[in-house]
Amino acid sequence: MTRGKQKIEAQKRNAERNQKPKGSQLEARAAALKTVCPICKAQLANYNQLSDHYASKHPKETAPPPPSGTS
Repeated sequence: MTRGKQKIEAQKRNAERNQKPKGSQLEARAAALKTVCPICKAQLANYNQLSDHYASKHPKETAPPPPSGTS
């Protein structure tokens, strides 16, 4: 086993290199959810999802107009 120590060191280096960044997936998800349904307070990512949400969950209501600052 002449390569035993080299193998262990290589595995440690690879493990350090391949570590994923620390952080919660919930934090990233919360940052992505920007739009909120005013009726049921469901969080949605964009206006298209909000209009689909209104069509399926609140069919008798009309969706609010899209925000004026987006393209």
